[in-house]
Amino acid sequence: MNCGVFGKRMERIPGVAFRMMSLLFVIRDRFTSPWSVLDQFGIERGQTAVDYGCGPGSYLRRASELVGSEGRVFAVDIHELAIKAVMKRIDREQLHNVTAVLAAGTSAGLPDCTADVIYALDMFHMVREPAVFLRELNRICKATGVLYINSGHQSTKEAISKILSSGAWEIVERKKRYLKCAPTRASKERPERQSVDEQSTERLTGTSFR
Repeated sequence: MNCGVFGKRMERIPGVAFRMMSLLFVIRDRFTSPWSVLDQFGIERGQTAVDYGCGPGSYLRRASELVGSEGRVFAVDIHELAIKAVMKRIDREQLHNVTAVLAAGTSAGLPDCTADVIYALDMFHMVREPAVFLRELNRICKATGVLYINSGHQSTKEAISKILSSGAWEIVERKKRYLKCAPTRASKERPERQSVDEQSTERLTGTSFR
C-alpha cells in the first residue's frame, strides 16, 4: 500500500487514510494503467503470483489474466479494509483464480516456496522492519522465483541498501519503475518443502475473509 501523507515506517495505516488512498487509486486508475507494468514481469500461465501489499487490488485483474485459469494469484495485505476491498473486486470482476490473504504481522500467511513471482509495489517505504519483511518474501518464494519491488516514497539507493543488507535477495535487473530480484543461493540451500505445499495452498484458496 502507498500513502505518502503518513510517510515512512508505517505498515498499517488508519482506516480513514486507507479509504482516502483507495479513492486516490480509483482516480489514478481512470486516467492511467498502473497494472501495465505487470506485462514486464514475465508472468506465465499456470504460475503462482503474489501481490504483496495489494491494497484495494489495482493490479489483480491483469495478474489474473496473465496466470490464467491454471494459475493462482494471492493478494496479501496487512489491512482488513484492503482484504474486504479485494474480496468485493474478486466477486465483481469474477476473478476466480485470486485469493485474498490477510497477513498477520510479519507473516504472509502463505506456505514455504509458494510463489513463482512476487511483486510488492507502492509499499516498500512503509515497511517498519525491511530485513524481516524481505526474508519473509524469500520464504514464500520458490528457489527459481523472482521478486519485483519498487522503492515507493524513498530513494532507490535506500531501497537497494535494504534489499542487499537483508541477505535474502540479489538484484539482477534495475529498471526505472522497479528492481528485479532473485533469492540468494545461501537463502535457498535448504531443500524445498513440497514445491508449492499443495495441501496448505488448497486450504488457503477456500478461505473467505469477508
